[in-house]
Amino acid sequence: MTSRTNKTNSTNDRRARIEEMRRAERARDRRNRVITISLSAVLVAGLVGFGAYVLNEKSEEKAQTEAAAKAPIKDEKSWDAKKLGRNHVTTAVTYPMKPPVGGDHHQAWMNCDRDVYDKPIPEVNAVHSLEHGAVWVTYNDQAPAADVEKLKDKVGRTSYSMMSPVKDQAGPIMLSAWGKQVTVASADDPRVDQFFTKYVQGPQTPEPGAACTGGLGA
Repeated sequence: MTSRTNKTNSTNDRRARIEEMRRAERARDRRNRVITISLSAVLVAGLVGFGAYVLNEKSEEKAQTEAAAKAPIKDEKSWDAKKLGRNHVTTAVTYPMKPPVGGDHHQAWMNCDRDVYDKPIPEVNAVHSLEHGAVWVTYNDQAPAADVEKLKDKVGRTSYSMMSPVKDQAGPIMLSAWGKQVTVASADDPRVDQFFTKYVQGPQTPEPGAACTGGLGA
């Protein structure tokens, strides 16, 4: 009788231990699920927060770009676009400003897709590029070499822009678009970025979207 009782007790103890192990395993699973859910919530919240931050940054950047595009540029010179000729000619053209910002021009345009020219380029072809919405950066011997390099780098990263030397221009650094021009003394002048923002394929462009490749090269 005692042996049977002991055996029964041993079986009950084993079942109790197994049940206790199962309870502990279920509790461990619940803790793991809680931890996983909590970590997932934290991760999602972080991603949402980061996404909101990025969207806010992009929104602010867009607002600043739009503001720069609308703001007037100090000491900018403008010409009436309606009075600037747009005929294709095969003869030389005498322009009333240096560098020219518009007028009759040759049928072929200068390539203006991040093109940097180390030698002077034909005005009659450069004007055609302005008609396509390009910004033309020019400089003379008065421009500091470091500024010239900075501008070359900027043009090299900006489609619908080109750069070349113009020895007999009035200022050390000049930026031209169709009917628009500004003179600066330094590549760090904030008007440089403002001019690019405002006039690369800007509202002054007579032929927006026209090609800046497939024309004349160096």
